[in-house]
Amino acid sequence: MASNSIIQQKSFDFALKIIKLYQVHRKKGESILARQILRSGTSIGANVEEALAAQTRKEFHSKMTIAFKECRETRYWLRLLKTSGIVPYDYAECLKDVEELNRILSSITKSTKAESN
Repeated sequence: MASNSIIQQKSFDFALKIIKLYQVHRKKGESILARQILRSGTSIGANVEEALAAQTRKEFHSKMTIAFKECRETRYWLRLLKTSGIVPYDYAECLKDVEELNRILSSITKSTKAESN
């Protein structure tokens, strides 16, 4: 498996943005949804890292699938936070990034599933 891959870098950069988003929400007194998005948003990159260290193709696919699911969950929390207006924040960049991660992870999981069939 490749190291320093595009998905590895993008998921790491996204996690940093999520940490900053979390800090903004905490300062504004909103912590429940902030903790949810912190957990799922940083989990994407953690699972990508595990996938890149996988010993088998099946393990790689499994971890990338988990990263994909965490990405979808993070997209949900971002949309919910934006639409609710609980904390004024410009979510556009995070939403753009999560959509890009979603497309990349979807492609990876589809191609690795096809390879294993």
